[in-house]
Amino acid sequence: MPSFRATVQITGLRPGHAPEEVMDTAVAVVASRHVVEANQLDVVAGVPRITVRFMVDASEYDAENRLARDAVASLGHGVNTVATTGALRAFRRSAGKWLPI
Repeated sequence: MPSFRATVQITGLRPGHAPEEVMDTAVAVVASRHVVEANQLDVVAGVPRITVRFMVDASEYDAENRLARDAVASLGHGVNTVATTGALRAFRRSAGKWLPI
């Protein structure tokens, strides 16, 4: 099964939401369709960034990428219900490197 990851910058919390809800929401959205391999929180240049790594069912290369992009878009929409966000990016693992899709 091919491995993908989504990264999204977190620029603030929406009123009434706790910080842990951001990661919980991101993982839940992706896990509703795919196997989540890992997640983490980093602070890059003072900006929090969450990463969710997941797998999609193996099929045709472009179809796998499309499923991953859909999952990343859903993650972005879900996280926006609890936080304000910045850059949202999608990557595919290929030959030991994370390549943008």
